[in-house]
Amino acid sequence: MDEPVNTEELEGQGLTRRDLFKKTAAVGVGISALGMLEIEPALGAGRDKVRWISPRGTLDVMDDFNLWVPITLGYFKKLGLDVTLTPGDASGNLPQVAANQVDMGYPSPGVLTSSVDAGIPVVSIWEQYPAQVFDFVLPGKSKITSPKQLAGKSIAVFTIGWKSIVDPMLAEVGVNPKSVKYRELGAGWVQAVALGQADAGLAWEGLRAQLIGQSATFGSAFSLKFLVGSKWGSKGPSNTYVVRKSDMADAHKRDIYTRFLAGSVYGSEFARANPRAAAQITYGARAALQQLISAQVALVSMMQLASGYSVYRRQAPHLYGWHDSASWTRYLNAIAKLGQTKKHLKVGDVLTNDIVKAANKKADVAGARRAAKAYKLNDIFKNTKVPPGYPL
Repeated sequence: MDEPVNTEELEGQGLTRRDLFKKTAAVGVGISALGMLEIEPALGAGRDKVRWISPRGTLDVMDDFNLWVPITLGYFKKLGLDVTLTPGDASGNLPQVAANQVDMGYPSPGVLTSSVDAGIPVVSIWEQYPAQVFDFVLPGKSKITSPKQLAGKSIAVFTIGWKSIVDPMLAEVGVNPKSVKYRELGAGWVQAVALGQADAGLAWEGLRAQLIGQSATFGSAFSLKFLVGSKWGSKGPSNTYVVRKSDMADAHKRDIYTRFLAGSVYGSEFARANPRAAAQITYGARAALQQLISAQVALVSMMQLASGYSVYRRQAPHLYGWHDSASWTRYLNAIAKLGQTKKHLKVGDVLTNDIVKAANKKADVAGARRAAKAYKLNDIFKNTKVPPGYPL
């Protein structure tokens, strides 16, 4: 196989993230203002649908390589699935999951727990990033060196809903979340930070690499640095795959999601065996992304995420998608203390590991690794280098 061609892709109408860069000076870096693109696989008789929605408001990122690989290589089809990826609106879209408008969300823990607390009947079935994925982005000339120094400062966010992500991170280091001023700036939130219009902003792994790679195109006025969550000791947890709670009582739905998650494992194992090939597939599937970052930046972005995705593959219980009960208990206790939830939620209220082992077992890991090793890199990706420090 040479160039990966996603014959299943249909572009929706509306602004791409590239259009947003062209049309406004207050451009959002790394995320579009609204979710306007959709990947709609060709329909096939007898295949079960899974409608997945992104938490970022865009699909033009490297984050979802674990899904692009099985889409592009036809593994989801082999599993009898018709998978649709939709950008969402950066809110997490769990009410749409509950209303059966989509099947699976990918929210942050703050959005998930706030939704469950509000009575939205959803449950996490897969912890895609079982560590701290979130960071703080700062102006390049900022004198802030610790998240403890964010007390009394302004923090830029795309949507005020992200407050539920940031507040627990601040509380971890003893900062009273009530002391900070949130600035809801939509797609321009990172640029506002770079220009000194906010003291800090929310960022995350993957996006961090993209921002560093993109910053050169904005000139000397656009300078950023980061407080990386995992490096200053933030424990997470992070984003998870979430479905309707009632679906987990339906044997057929459980089987569908088990197959879908097996596809995700396939994608991660393909990337583990040949990171550059997985990056090439993902980068090649998103034309707009190719206009924003180089292939090398794309590879670094993917590696930042892939390393986090595989935390519990590398350590016990050696499974992708595993929720760590101790981590979640700590988190649920913290947000209850903050008053972020009205009820003191328990682990069983928000997540289940019921199909994690089955999904890992079902995945054709050997096939993924064979396909990865046989995959032919194009000239661009032959010249990329896998960055050190990101174990898979």
